[in-house]
Amino acid sequence: MSIQSYIREIGRGKDGAKSLSKEQAFELMGLILDDELSDIQLGAFCIAMRIKGETEQEMAGFLDAAHQRLNYFTPPKSNKPTIVIPSYNGARRLPVLTPLLGLLLAREGFAVLMHGSSTENTRVSSQEVLEELGVNPTTTPGELKAGELAFAPTSIISASLLRLLEIRRTIGLRNSAHSMVKLIQPVQFHNDQETSTTSSGLKPLLITSYTHPEYAISMKKTLELVHGDAVLLRGCEGEAVADPRRSPAYTVLKGGIVTHQQDSEKGSVSSSDLFTEELNAKSIAYYTSNILNGKLPTPKSILDQIELIKSTFKMH
Repeated sequence: MSIQSYIREIGRGKDGAKSLSKEQAFELMGLILDDELSDIQLGAFCIAMRIKGETEQEMAGFLDAAHQRLNYFTPPKSNKPTIVIPSYNGARRLPVLTPLLGLLLAREGFAVLMHGSSTENTRVSSQEVLEELGVNPTTTPGELKAGELAFAPTSIISASLLRLLEIRRTIGLRNSAHSMVKLIQPVQFHNDQETSTTSSGLKPLLITSYTHPEYAISMKKTLELVHGDAVLLRGCEGEAVADPRRSPAYTVLKGGIVTHQQDSEKGSVSSSDLFTEELNAKSIAYYTSNILNGKLPTPKSILDQIELIKSTFKMH
């Protein structure tokens, strides 16, 4: 199909738009990532999909196209899976504690790959906090190390995905890329359903999140379709870390099959009991450092999240 035909299919409005097959979505996203669309066509795609919403078949096709074009990291030789954590939302009301989660998981012996980019100027990003903690972003894909956290800017993994994310700054709306980056798997592995392993280690485990309830359904369906290994949670301001005030809802999948689900904890503690400083990268890094050094307690919800991840690893 031509670009115009694809846009005509998805651009008929919420009620009139037609969904693409997985194969059609794969072809269309391939053209987008290969920069084959004009600016007007790309804008039309973004707005049309924003109005229509992606089906799980379409998202699976988009992901297949992205995975053919990613720059991949290599997992270490380890008896633990590599943990992949996307971090794109940042935070504006609470400290972004995704770096804390990643560093605590690295302390448990996992190789952790966090990837992301800032999509809003008003939020504090994980990259900014990590740099304050002395963890500088990697400049090229390489072999990950057990017991260490690496942060990869999206540009290192896929410059074309970053270009698609950046459209938000122009038109003010999220697009399909904002869901894709929360589901991509930029760590090499041999997709053998019997072993799910590589010569370098176990199949990577994705820790990912959603903001609105409808995305809990669509992301779960997509992970089922692509046979994903993942811990999916209601994120703290959209980040893949448990809200420090209460335990969120979780869905755990192995090979696309749901193995565990739990509801969110009722009630919460006040955010003022957890963080009283001005919200910026330096203050969040100081708070994170004090937790890592044992000067402050780790929020119980994050400890529970780590235990859930460790128990999920034992299911592999």
